[in-house]
Amino acid sequence: MGEFQLYFGLGKDHILDYANGYDHILFVLSLCAVYVVSDWKRIFVLVTAFTIGHSITLALATLSIISVNSSLVEFLIPLTIFITSCSNLFKKDKSSTRIIQANYVMALFFGLIHGMGFSNYLKALLGKDQSILSQLLAFNLGLEFGQIVIVGVFMAICFTLVDLMKVNRRDWKMVLSSAIAGIALILIKDRIFW
Repeated sequence: MGEFQLYFGLGKDHILDYANGYDHILFVLSLCAVYVVSDWKRIFVLVTAFTIGHSITLALATLSIISVNSSLVEFLIPLTIFITSCSNLFKKDKSSTRIIQANYVMALFFGLIHGMGFSNYLKALLGKDQSILSQLLAFNLGLEFGQIVIVGVFMAICFTLVDLMKVNRRDWKMVLSSAIAGIALILIKDRIFW
């Protein structure tokens, strides 16, 4: 297996590992909860903004340019999920350009936090290798691919419930966001570091 495939697979598995990476899946779902299938372009821009933020801090932390306490990062990740899910509960169904831009900024900013969560593992894999650009690119492309898979599954479920079964869009958003917020609260409690 080539190095690109290895790191692409690590990025993909990082986001799709439902046993260990469910917090990332929950975050992507909380980002998408306010959208329906017809908003697919907005959803993909949103998850790409998350990937960009994730990529920046992953690179900076892997290169030891920044260093943040891993216990703090592990606590902040479910906090970002909780904040995103709770903000969904107060958004109106008809999205304005301002709300969309706020979502992109939030995804980018929270991506910065999530990117620090995987840097120690990636740093251990890379060892003393000084040239990590291709590995980081492959990892982040794998991450984006994994997110697209999650979004695809989300859109299929959303289409089935909202478009075919005529579940109220607001109810779908409220139930999904509330469930994710509840799970995030449990994760926050389990990861309190002080």
